[in-house]
Amino acid sequence: MAPEDHDPDDDDDLDLDDDAFDEEEGPQTEVTIEVTGLSLYTHHGVSAAEREIGQRLVLDLRLEVGECDATVTDMVQDTVDYGEVCNTVALVAQQRSYKTLERLCSAIADRLLSDFAADEVWVKASKPEPPIALPVSEVSVEVWRQIRS
Repeated sequence: MAPEDHDPDDDDDLDLDDDAFDEEEGPQTEVTIEVTGLSLYTHHGVSAAEREIGQRLVLDLRLEVGECDATVTDMVQDTVDYGEVCNTVALVAQQRSYKTLERLCSAIADRLLSDFAADEVWVKASKPEPPIALPVSEVSVEVWRQIRS
């Protein structure tokens, strides 16, 4: 069809949502911050020996921060500083002893949600040398938490 033959009231050939092209809003951006392999010496475990002697834990973290200004400003203060996230996790993991990784991960997740501008957090704690009598390369627990709206 030639441009002069196009009927503007007949938009069956172009079924596009005008809101999808709103230039003022631009594209939607979601930011996820991940930390993988944070290795800490801690004192968590079911047995008294684990809590007394201690062992290495490896933590993986994910924070869903949604839209953040740093995508435009390039400034650390406009996002979640992953260095501060690591310091906070180390503090929570090393300030007291828990029997279960579930409780440790929950305590870390709660602290991350309260201290940082994240809508959701995911925490995984792994024991690379678990104290069990069978050959296992590692054991881990994951906890996911989200801010309730």
